[in-house]
Amino acid sequence: MAGMTALSPLERRGLSLLGAAGFFAIWHGLAISGLMAANTLPSPVAVIETAWRLMAQPFAGHTLIEHLLASLGRFGMGFGLAALVGIPLGLAMGRWRLLDDIVSPLFEALRFVAPLAWVPFAALWFGTGIGGPVMVIFAGAFPPCLINAYRGAKLVETRLVEAAQVLGAGGLRIMAEVLLPGATPSIVAGLRVSAGLAWQSLIGAELIVASAGIGYVMVQAQSNLAPAIVMAGMLAVGVVGLLIDVALRRAERFVRARWGQAA
Repeated sequence: MAGMTALSPLERRGLSLLGAAGFFAIWHGLAISGLMAANTLPSPVAVIETAWRLMAQPFAGHTLIEHLLASLGRFGMGFGLAALVGIPLGLAMGRWRLLDDIVSPLFEALRFVAPLAWVPFAALWFGTGIGGPVMVIFAGAFPPCLINAYRGAKLVETRLVEAAQVLGAGGLRIMAEVLLPGATPSIVAGLRVSAGLAWQSLIGAELIVASAGIGYVMVQAQSNLAPAIVMAGMLAVGVVGLLIDVALRRAERFVRARWGQAA
């Protein structure tokens, strides 16, 4: 808007910190005001102290760090599988119209099914083993991987594909050396969205079909009427999710700068 000056990075960080401080101040005020019972809304200090204690003291069979590592292991498998399947399939659909016509109707129907809708099947097929959460994570992470790879492939200039064909490149080589580099910025952006959905899907799955992990901690804490532990688990989920997003955001900026696109 006219007359408004852009904020500097330092000013934006200051506003972010101010917003966070305001949130925790309101939370602390509600917790000590007596408007809500201590066993329903613990203070931020109590939650942080609980999280610190759980770093060394096991709860539900493991320490908080061990539960987080179990969750991250499932996340890595589900997210990695989604990328390994979704990216090549998306590029191939962008390259071959026949494959696009075959896959698109089924994909368009299934991608609107919420990842947590697969939890009953995950529980039936895999029980509390690792396969159930990985299946749910895959269901959440797969669509953005495929869609962004497909869109990226479609944005590659036709003349580049035609030039590769003239030089004798086959379909797989065109995908690897023409479509993949051209679609990389779109793919990386999709991976960021995919990672967020995968992490959310993981926690939802662990609430139901897991015997370890941060979601399992929260379920067990709720059963034991321990809201401080529930909120410590929520805090851990938020912090780890933020770190994942920050890492992928930096990767996205690097890729866009490398390929000559504005961040």
